Amino acid sequence: MSKKRGLSLEEKREKILQIFYESQDFFLLKELEKLGPKKGVISQSVKDVVQSLVDDDLVLKDKIGTSLCWHMIGLIILNLQVYFWSLPSCAGNQLRNLYRKLESDLQSSKKRHAELIDQCNALKKGREDSEEREDALAELKSIELKHNELKEEIGHYADNDPATFEAMKTAIEVAHGAANRWTDNIFTLRQWCSNNFPEAKEQLENMYKEIGITDDFDYLELLPMIPSASIGDQIAEGNSEAI
Repeated sequence: MSKKRGLSLEEKREKILQIFYESQDFFLLKELEKLGPKKGVISQSVKDVVQSLVDDDLVLKDKIGTSLCWHMIGLIILNLQVYFWSLPSCAGNQLRNLYRKLESDLQSSKKRHAELIDQCNALKKGREDSEEREDALAELKSIELKHNELKEEIGHYADNDPATFEAMKTAIEVAHGAANRWTDNIFTLRQWCSNNFPEAKEQLENMYKEIGITDDFDYLELLPMIPSASIGDQIAEGNSEAI
């Protein structure tokens, strides 16, 4: 004997809606959980099915009851009861609204589709296959290849670009100034240590050597750099010789 197939979610939704439509009454969730099995929907799944209907606006819900009241001993908070209901007319209105929205979307899509076809046809004009067009496309491809080759060649000379050179020159000057500033700070610190800890002179000298501060430690000199104009002249001269 084959095992009975369970209801799909859509079938469960239809069964729960039948409960509302047949009675046209208001229900608590626990009441729906008792009525669900009579329609073939197990009580454990009723809550999720009802919530899916609420999310799609096919079932309405609201809290009904008194939330607060005063008593001689103070304020008493009462639990509100959540009721669910759905009428055939409500579902019909929802479906009609959905139908109108989908119909509007469909008309908009058809209009956009027609506009795209017109644009496509307009773009095709003047681009019909011909010998002249084939020659133009071949020439364009050749120019693009030459452009890419020249772009790659320019990349090889990026280090000699005057703007790049000036940027490197500025960065070197900043780094040189910072290095000598820290060198000056080190000399100041050494002088302070010598003045305040003369008895530890030997230990201080050993510490200096361990961290790399030797006798030849001194300020850095900034070597003269080749002007960027000279580099540009050298590049131009090299290109002319290659030609």
